[in-house]
Amino acid sequence: SPKTWDVLDVVDNIARSHDVGQEAILLANPGVDRWLPGAGARVTIPSRHILPPPPFQGLILNLPEMRVYYFPEPEPGSHPRVNTYPVSVGRMDWATPLGETKLVSKQRDPAWHPPESIRAEHAAAGDPLPRVVPPGPDNPLGRHALRLGIPGYLFHGTNKVFGVGMRVSHGCIRMLPEDVEELFDMAPIGTPVRIINQPFKVGWYGGELYLEVHPPLEEDEAGWAALQEGVMAAVDAELFRRPVDLDLAVIEQAISEPNGMPVVISRGP
Repeated sequence: SPKTWDVLDVVDNIARSHDVGQEAILLANPGVDRWLPGAGARVTIPSRHILPPPPFQGLILNLPEMRVYYFPEPEPGSHPRVNTYPVSVGRMDWATPLGETKLVSKQRDPAWHPPESIRAEHAAAGDPLPRVVPPGPDNPLGRHALRLGIPGYLFHGTNKVFGVGMRVSHGCIRMLPEDVEELFDMAPIGTPVRIINQPFKVGWYGGELYLEVHPPLEEDEAGWAALQEGVMAAVDAELFRRPVDLDLAVIEQAISEPNGMPVVISRGP
């Protein structure tokens, strides 16, 4: 179950210490002040996740969830495993593209060559950018970059950790420095990458059926209208495999108040 902790620190620090994104922890704690939760307040850590749709290979980035899953190739005789990290993705006017690609290169201490579109945006705001930002504390790519086969897009660190887990980037996938360093060391060049738009997931655990719902992307015009239909189609597919009684009230609440946390929607065999 999600853990509940006594709060003696601000919510964003709690999120980072538990590898949870900003949006995820805010959705899980709608009544908590992110800046001054207060001594004795309690924050729920959304620490459980339903896996994204298979195949479980390489990297799977789920945009509405703002989380990436890495499925390393298992060693002979070992069990499959998964590593998962919160990420920032492109805001609505700089959306991260969907589709399949792969990691094509990795670089430590990268220089940043801001595209002309970003330089123009900064110039219009009175904050001009140089053509090249060298490695260092002012480099928004951080110390590790993993480039995708989609030109101009990459997983990278950041010098602004606060925004990880929110839609704040220009389309790239921003990660916490400690997370991208770990992924940098594990994921080889050529690793397949799948970028999906999946606001809901269903899965079984301990004989119970779980549902996890995230708010659809803002620009997804069919998002809210199609959410209920998509959820019920996914649930029906699972019932075909393993019939159980459903708690319809829990399903309706998960759809109407999506908080990204898995909830049990089955009532027994």
